[in-house]
Amino acid sequence: MYTSASLIATDIDYERTGFQTGTLRLPYSHDRSAYGHVPIPLAVLNAGAGSGPTILLTGGNHGDEYEGPVALMKLMNRMPSMTICGRLIVIPGINFPAFTNGTRTSPIDRGNLNRLFPGARNGQPTEMIAHYVETELLPLADVAIDLHAGGASFEHAPTLLASPPAQGEQRALYMDLVREFGAPNTMVMDLLGEDRTMAAAAERHGKLFLCGEFGGHAGCDAANLAIVESGLQRVLQRLGVIADAGTLAPHTTRFLRVEGARHYIYSPLAGVFEPAFKLGDQVREGQLAGRLFDPHRPWHAPLDIAFRGDGIVMCMRTFARVEPGDCIALLASETHAD
Repeated sequence: MYTSASLIATDIDYERTGFQTGTLRLPYSHDRSAYGHVPIPLAVLNAGAGSGPTILLTGGNHGDEYEGPVALMKLMNRMPSMTICGRLIVIPGINFPAFTNGTRTSPIDRGNLNRLFPGARNGQPTEMIAHYVETELLPLADVAIDLHAGGASFEHAPTLLASPPAQGEQRALYMDLVREFGAPNTMVMDLLGEDRTMAAAAERHGKLFLCGEFGGHAGCDAANLAIVESGLQRVLQRLGVIADAGTLAPHTTRFLRVEGARHYIYSPLAGVFEPAFKLGDQVREGQLAGRLFDPHRPWHAPLDIAFRGDGIVMCMRTFARVEPGDCIALLASETHAD
């Protein structure tokens, strides 16, 4: 069994001072390219050893989510003229095959990057990306920020997803970063035991990790993009990576928590779903969530689906066509910051 470093190579020298652009070379041998690779673009700005923290910024973990990648591509355009303390590693499309294909998963291997950590050195291409992030990038970082949106199948209220450390100075700094980002909502997520995410990888490495969901419909919403851009600027200012320009508007965030399975609404059958709610609604347990119609038996009365708990609708499905097990909505309850 191989135990050496990742098979992904790069022309970037992460220790070199100054600005660099280049690619991660993801090996991909296939019918039309026996010795080929997928080039994944990245940029690094390094002020030099000991000058400040290393911040890893990624987007395109899912390829149909665009506010994060656009914000990071705009940042990359500014990086050559920026003066920083520390190091910025910026990868707008970390799952580049999915990003260029506009799909949640990779067209190469159907891999969902955010369900494949810690990855595998000798795995399929998406597993190899996860392995590189886990073994090469996260160890370099002090803080990692991975930017998401709802993608094609979801519309998500603009929300920072928080995973605060349990206690101590790390928790205090983390909560400062959450408040500085200033998303309209900050939500403590419950993925029902899912531990194959980048957030779980960052936790394994003891890194401060911020994630966020900023829109959906596989579009790039101008208001959500502005939230991402201003949030990143404030976080970088708080970490001392960039100077505080003092030009950003005041910001507040509402704290929420997903409370287990009762906050998820799933379709029990295939059909066409008619929602009885909208994003941001406050709903109650037992309240009608919507009606499920059977297109093969349209004369039958639809099946009523009810909410299983009280909460605020933070995320809702965009596709009316559903299969058994499809998530229709995600709720969360307001809570306190601590």
